[in-house]
Amino acid sequence: MAAAPSGPSAPVPGGASPGAVAVWEWQDEFGKWRPYQGSVCSYIEQSFQASQQKGKRLGPGPANSSIPLGHADAMLAPYVIDISSLMQFRQDTGTMRAVRRHLFPQDSAAGQGVIWEWQNDEGGWSPYEMNVSVFLEQAYSSGHQHVDLGPLGYNYDINLISQVQTNKTTLYRRSIQRRLDTPYPVTAATGPLHTSMACSCQQCLLNSGTGPITTRYRHSINLPSSSAVPQVSSRTTAVSSSGLGFVPYNKPALSGSRSTPRLNTHGAWALPQPASMGGPSTGGPSAGQPVSNGVSVPNLPVVMPKSSKVNQALAAASTEPELVVRKYLEELQDAPPDEDCIICMEKLASPSGYSDAYECKTIRPETVGRLAKCQHTFHLLCVLAMYTNGNKDGSLQCPSCKAIYGEKTGTQPKGKMEVSTFPRSLPGHEDCGTIKIVYHISRGIQGPEHPNPGMPYTARGFPRYCYLPDNEKGKKVLELLKVAWKRRLIFTVGTSSTTGESNTVVWNEIHHKTEMDSNLSGHGYPDPNYLDNVLAELAAQGVTEDCLRP
Repeated sequence: MAAAPSGPSAPVPGGASPGAVAVWEWQDEFGKWRPYQGSVCSYIEQSFQASQQKGKRLGPGPANSSIPLGHADAMLAPYVIDISSLMQFRQDTGTMRAVRRHLFPQDSAAGQGVIWEWQNDEGGWSPYEMNVSVFLEQAYSSGHQHVDLGPLGYNYDINLISQVQTNKTTLYRRSIQRRLDTPYPVTAATGPLHTSMACSCQQCLLNSGTGPITTRYRHSINLPSSSAVPQVSSRTTAVSSSGLGFVPYNKPALSGSRSTPRLNTHGAWALPQPASMGGPSTGGPSAGQPVSNGVSVPNLPVVMPKSSKVNQALAAASTEPELVVRKYLEELQDAPPDEDCIICMEKLASPSGYSDAYECKTIRPETVGRLAKCQHTFHLLCVLAMYTNGNKDGSLQCPSCKAIYGEKTGTQPKGKMEVSTFPRSLPGHEDCGTIKIVYHISRGIQGPEHPNPGMPYTARGFPRYCYLPDNEKGKKVLELLKVAWKRRLIFTVGTSSTTGESNTVVWNEIHHKTEMDSNLSGHGYPDPNYLDNVLAELAAQGVTEDCLRP
């Protein structure tokens, strides 16, 4: 089936006057929305409109509610979108992801086919979610030189002249680019348009995944969707190989066929029983034929890895989440300050926004506490939800200033770190030799701390070779990297920014130089700021010189 025409000249379904372009996006396990390509969105929108029209003719109930994406792009053959539940289902693994549809003005970046992208850790380019692209294009067209993405929930400054993104906490810099692609499909404007900063569309106000709903930061908890396959975040903050430090999060507003999951006091998700998403699958239809009425969710066998000391420690820590919260937060006895809890975005004087999704007998929804060192204040129940959804390693990280309480550990799979030196110098460091680090990680089965426990994960590109100058500062970085390796912070299991592959080993916010002689890709030398940058990134993970003292 050919993709629907797109761009300003494309006909509007139903003969309505042109007024908007439709952008479809899917949500990865870190809470980040990834736009489908314009041509794929055209096919999704065409199928969506056909489903809506047929539903009107047949009356209540779903009609042709599943969309096989392989018809738009052969690379997407395993994926099907179920319209009735707004979920993307991967048929070969059973993985399910939320999807959303936003309407943008025709004169926006989406309507013009303008895509803004950032350079990922593998040297490729990843698109910003569409509302960010729209915002950047508005600023670019207005002649602004600098843009703060804070109002959109991201901790970045953007220089539109030098096309550089800077993390405001770590000062790590990435290249960005603006390019033209296929415009997104024109459709009928059936409601308020998504207009970046001033957006008032119901999806943003109620239950969209991210977007410029507020000028305040939102902490990412990545609560699992109400699917048969639980999506468990592996971190207290949303971190992937993308380098996004803040990922906005909206509390789920689930209704209809979606059942609300609940947390018990031990931090385990109680999910609805598996059920089909609209009926049994009939397999992918041939081009031009009606799509199937739904996709059945397979009962996948779950084989958990053998218990390890790390898993045992995590399990032990997870049994006492309330003790961890009370260890680091002092309960306020006076009236709370007149401000919002940045985790649930409710007033501190009001009950926690997670009181309807989290069951706890010892912490009341209205209880407020203050972190000891940084003095930031939150609902205790919100911090408990954040901790329970994270690594449960006995540490906390302030969602406001990122201060770490306790010893933070990550979710890096088992592997080996080897170190050697040789006399050849790196560009920019001609006065010393070179330290070579080799990381070995093999494929395996995800543990309880990973996004999809019991499922396999891949380990592409290993062994990975990395280089440091063999001077005083380089040796200090090496020792701190050894600490980070022992704490499982250098890699994690997630989605590759380059290939989009899920359940694979990716870098985890501590950048490495993987090339020696050229820095054209950003992963080599010379780079006079690299050692300072990586020291800042290590410190953001709680790995500082204090860790090297006896």
